[in-house]
Amino acid sequence: MEEAGADFGYRGEQLGLPEQGPGSIARPGRRIGALAVDWGLCLLIAYGLFTDGYDARTGNWALLVFLVLSVLTVGTLGFTPGKRLFGLRVVALDTGTVQPLRGLLRSVLLCLAIPALVWDRDGRGLHDRLARTVEVRV
Repeated sequence: MEEAGADFGYRGEQLGLPEQGPGSIARPGRRIGALAVDWGLCLLIAYGLFTDGYDARTGNWALLVFLVLSVLTVGTLGFTPGKRLFGLRVVALDTGTVQPLRGLLRSVLLCLAIPALVWDRDGRGLHDRLARTVEVRV
């Protein structure tokens, strides 16, 4: 007798990705770690370039720096400094490389935060689904 419920398989199976190793969907811990590194880097840049001291405006500048960093690096290289450090890469589902416009769309949605907090069963955020990208292990 089979158990009640459906077998959804592993994360990324629907997308044709391997279950583990290079090319598999990045785990949430690595993704959050990479985001923390990138955000810290952007805070340092914003603090050094745009403010006289840490205040409420530093966070706003850091978000702008984060957007620019993400658009330029994900849209060309496929990774930010934090993603590189954690062994992650953003790839397009159809072509494998992220084009600049997809990088822009993904980055803007990521900066809005809410799309990044809505995940599907494969662990992809809404920002990745709308940009037709996926974050994988290198």
